[in-house]
Amino acid sequence: MERENQFVGQSLAFLDAVERTSRAAALERPVLVIGERGTGKELIAERLHRLSGRWGEALVTMNCAALPETLIEAELFGHEAGAFTGATRTREGRFEEADGGTLFLDELATLSMAAQERLLRAVEYGEVTRIGSSRPLRVDVRIVAATNEDLPTKAERGEFRADLLDRLSFEVITLPPLRAREGDVAVLADYFGRRMAAELAWEAWPGFAEHVAQQLEDYAWPGNVRELRNVIERAVYRWDDPERPVGHIVFDPFDSPWKPESSAPASSAHSPQKPKETAPARPDFDDVADLRAAVDNHERSIVEHALGKHRWNQRQTAKALGLSYDQLRHCIKKHGLMEEGA
Repeated sequence: MERENQFVGQSLAFLDAVERTSRAAALERPVLVIGERGTGKELIAERLHRLSGRWGEALVTMNCAALPETLIEAELFGHEAGAFTGATRTREGRFEEADGGTLFLDELATLSMAAQERLLRAVEYGEVTRIGSSRPLRVDVRIVAATNEDLPTKAERGEFRADLLDRLSFEVITLPPLRAREGDVAVLADYFGRRMAAELAWEAWPGFAEHVAQQLEDYAWPGNVRELRNVIERAVYRWDDPERPVGHIVFDPFDSPWKPESSAPASSAHSPQKPKETAPARPDFDDVADLRAAVDNHERSIVEHALGKHRWNQRQTAKALGLSYDQLRHCIKKHGLMEEGA
């Protein structure tokens, strides 16, 4: 696989999904990949293709959510010239393009019921018919489909064809979200950090400051690995001192004191707002057995974060925290932060 498409991780949940993918790759059967956004569904599809006997043929990808409903069937199955307004010439569909290889259908749940019915026939009989034609064409295509929806529930509600779901679910690979991949946040952060440091031509990779590593572990990662990569690469490229561990990280790139105010209706101005993902979890006060140590740890975290935010400019940090320069120097010495800032 290409350098950009590496599997990185060591958690059992992640390794189990990769192992099941490898076992299913050699079989000429459809595979359904389930997972939240950013968990790597397209990487799984590529692995299924590259480890199969079809590895030398085309891997064709189609995002079912990227096209209006009126064009999805023409995109999948092709059309004849004059089949509809704007169809000035005959065009092969994705099934014909993938003949002999693999067709990856991302965002499967967004397909219309009519498109699902035609897809069912293609999966079951290996035949497709271009729009505007009455002559079916034989195709040899392996289907890999992906979604972040609960398809069995949608099928029960009549929102997805149960018979199509049966055909596509010979093997179902459910990818764990990043928050469930124990130990993988640190591994992935180091991997993406090293790559970004190399891209920036840093002589060495300094790693992350202790408080940043803890912030990475505590964050919920709603965007999973894709979000983690963006956060890490942004933090590294914004860090000005390659000799010092990366000491500041921004989870929300839109967070700014000057960002435009929401255009939400005035009636919703007093409605309860969803808490931000980046908000730190409230500490469990029942676990505090040593008040002085707890206060010291909290103070250290605040000072460490502020120093990183201001790139270890101690005068700016002192001003931001409402301290004198001497008071900040005392905190740095008290908490043993000189080593990280040296």
